[in-house]
Formats: sequence, C-alpha cells, structure tokens
Amino acid sequence: MSSPVYDVAVIGGGIVGLAAAQSLSENGVASIVVLEAEDELAQHQTGRNSGVIHSGLYYRPGSDKARFCASGREALYRFCEKHDIDYRRCGKLVVAIDDSELPALDRLAERAHANGLEGVERLDASGIRDKEPAAVGVGALWVPETGIVDFGRVATKLAELLRTRGGRILTSARVQKVATDADAINIETDSETVRSRLLVNCAGLQADRVARICGMSPKIRLIPFRGEYLELEGSAADRINGLIYPVPDPRLPFLGIHLTRTIDDRVLAGPNAVLAWKREGYRASDFSVRDTADTLLFPGFWKLAAGFWRTGAGEMYRSWNRAAFVNGLQRLVPGVTADQLEPSRSGVRAQAIDSEGRLLDDFQILRADRMLHVLNAPSPAATAALAIGQHLADMASTALR
Repeated sequence: MSSPVYDVAVIGGGIVGLAAAQSLSENGVASIVVLEAEDELAQHQTGRNSGVIHSGLYYRPGSDKARFCASGREALYRFCEKHDIDYRRCGKLVVAIDDSELPALDRLAERAHANGLEGVERLDASGIRDKEPAAVGVGALWVPETGIVDFGRVATKLAELLRTRGGRILTSARVQKVATDADAINIETDSETVRSRLLVNCAGLQADRVARICGMSPKIRLIPFRGEYLELEGSAADRINGLIYPVPDPRLPFLGIHLTRTIDDRVLAGPNAVLAWKREGYRASDFSVRDTADTLLFPGFWKLAAGFWRTGAGEMYRSWNRAAFVNGLQRLVPGVTADQLEPSRSGVRAQAIDSEGRLLDDFQILRADRMLHVLNAPSPAATAALAIGQHLADMASTALR
C-alpha cells in the first residue's frame, strides 16, 4: 500500500514553520505535515530569544523586514489577545550615550516615521530618567509599539490549532534525503518517508543545508553566531522598568548589549554576538567539525572577517571577560555591577552571508519547482512570523492550484 501524499510538507517546527502550516490550513489546504528534527518543537531560535516583539524601527523602509514586521507585530498582538497568551506592549528606550550618537538617533527617528510607527517620542536626558531612572544618556527615542511575549507559547498554540484542523506534526524527523517523481516529493526522515505535493523549507539554522539536500544551490551560507545573556538579580533588576537599548551600529544586524524585562519579569542583559563553532552551539565549548568546516571553508566568511575582525574580537573578549561585558552594560546603566549578574540563556542566530562576505539584510525566499525555501529569516522573524507564514501560505496555495 503506497504512502499517502500530503498537499504540503513544512520542514521546521519553529514559529515560522508552524505559522506557515497554520496559515495553509486556514487557506483551506486539506493535508499538511510538519517535520521537526528535534524531539520537541521550537527548541532553537524560537525558544531561545529574549521575547521582544519588535516595532520595526531599524529596518529599511520598503524592505520585507519592515513590511512583515509591521503587519506581523499587529497580527501577533491580536493572536495573543484571542488565545489568552500573556504579552505586554511595554515600549522600549533607544539611548544615545553621547553627542556622537545623536545623528544616528536622528536617522532612526526618520526611519520610524518612514515605517509608520506611531507615538515615537524624542527624549532628552531628563526624559530618559522619567522612563528609566537607572539609565543615562544625552538623548533617546521612546518606541511604544515594542512589546514582549514568550514566543515558545505562541508556537505551542500554533501547533495546537494546526492539530485541531487535522494537520500532522512529526518530531524526531530530521530530513536526510529528498527526491522527486512525477507524483510527489519524497522526503526521507529519521522516522519515516513522507510524500507531498509541495515542500516548504523553514528549517532555520539548517535551511541552507535542507535546500542543498533538495538539489538547490543557494549562493549563501548560514553562519552561526551565539548570543549570550546574563540575568540581572535582586534590587538591580527592580530598577529596570522595561527595555533599554543602545543606538546600534548600522553596518551590522546585531543590536548591541541591551536590557530586557521579559514576560516572566526577569531582566536579561545581552546578548553579545560571538561566532559559534556549532549551529546549535549554545555553550562556548560546543563544537562540530562539520559546522566549523562549513564556516571556515566558505570564502564569504573570510571576506566578512577581514572587514569586521575588530568588532568580532571585541565580542569574543566580552564573552570571555565578565568585567568587559559589565563595562559595556554600564554605558547604559552605570549602577550595574558584576556581582548583580548571573549566567542565563543563550541562543544562536542563523546569519546568512554571501560569497562576497556581505551580511544579508533582508528575508530571502527561494522558489523552485514544487518547493519554497526560507533561506534567511533572522530577527525580526519571530515578531513577523504570522505575516511571513501567511505570505508563504499564499505562495504555496497558488502553487498547488
């Protein structure tokens, strides 16, 4: 007896894959299967971030990031309301430490206006103290549309809704081989072989590899960067009201060390951004020969390193040296001391780099025959997941006609 043929197989049980699958079910697609490599859903980028619902402040106007973040943010707030998921639209403060950062703050204010953000305020030093008495700076932007949530809970609810509609979710189902015939795409996993009419690759940290397994030749490589957090304890944490960010380096996709009050009322400091030697390398000691070779043998990595080695060295130094990390944090909140910080979670960001060493700054979706591959979905992908998922579902539904 031949195996059933699903309409769509979604590879990846993180928030983007689950959102795509749920949107497909809402679009009326009859049979959907989600294939997750781990034994539980949302174990990587979805479950290991700080939980910030991004406003869209930083992104180039007109880009997919700006567009999907804006629509996805509001869709996420509505989703949380509808399904009784705790969230807070708490706002965040982006602080200029000294006068040299004020022009960059001006540019951020212009971008906020271009991206349609509402209620953004320009603050002086006293305005900073009113919002966050522990923070210091010469100027700031107050961005009220930023929020916090547990993205793992959102993913769990998406999975629950998908199952209610008849969708199937397979865990411990890492993709090993993909072959096509006239009738279906045959996806061989650790647990079973699945047949589908269409494949949607939302594999996150492994997305470029899955694309290659599928016969694609993407011109990018996903390079893993570990973000390490410390947690602010006791009375020091009580002094932080919400989210305090520095003015970011516009050349890089990382936002710098910041403070985040999470939905469970912890205060995280970080993350830094250090090269990881394993794609799921959440500890400094984690190492994979294959993942390291993939990074070091990719020409684009060395071109990137040539341009940003000082930045990378500084991030690594802060990873090894607690005092250096604290010094960076004290630029925003001078009262923080090393004894008030304890090690906390870490996550790994899948950063796409092309062969010329350029950091891909926007989402990237590769279309192929009966396949869609989400090759680059960095932050704000979790915030934008419902919008990205709907976009993928619309593309897939059209392909199925």
